[in-house]
Amino acid sequence: MKKLAVLLFLFTLAACQGQEKKTTTETKTVTAQQPVKGKLNMNTTDAEWKKVLTQEQYEVLRQKATERPFTGEYYKKFDKGVYVCAACGNPLFNSDAKFDSPCGWPSFDQAIKGSVIYKEDGSLGMKRTEVMCANCGSHLGHVFDDGPEETTGNRFCTNSVSIKFIPAKDIKKNK
Repeated sequence: MKKLAVLLFLFTLAACQGQEKKTTTETKTVTAQQPVKGKLNMNTTDAEWKKVLTQEQYEVLRQKATERPFTGEYYKKFDKGVYVCAACGNPLFNSDAKFDSPCGWPSFDQAIKGSVIYKEDGSLGMKRTEVMCANCGSHLGHVFDDGPEETTGNRFCTNSVSIKFIPAKDIKKNK
């Protein structure tokens, strides 16, 4: 059964070749408020994480699990706003960076500058680059170089459970 799950996962990753960037007439970039300093961050204990995260969030964000493809809340969401870390609220992706990828997870072509950190990941016999929240170190997903060529060429393949969406109307705009 485990081999079947790995094969399904690898097949899904391989299916992510044809991607289409959603274009809109409005290209205004929104910025979210920064996370509360001193709250949930790299020094938060495992016990504290278990108190504030759901079981699924804990497994993905803290234990680097992956949600099932095509099941996430944000896979096909293309509203204007910003995506923040589900663990600490750190702004990660502007909605203008989101594109329609058939891989089964929300995909972005770039992260907000300084919002994420990268780590080489050799798990599952593959060479990948893990993407984590720069504020709290939570696992978000992986970045691949098969994104839209007309923009960055990157595809941040992100677990829906690792992010939360804040609509543009609810964001305090910096002027």
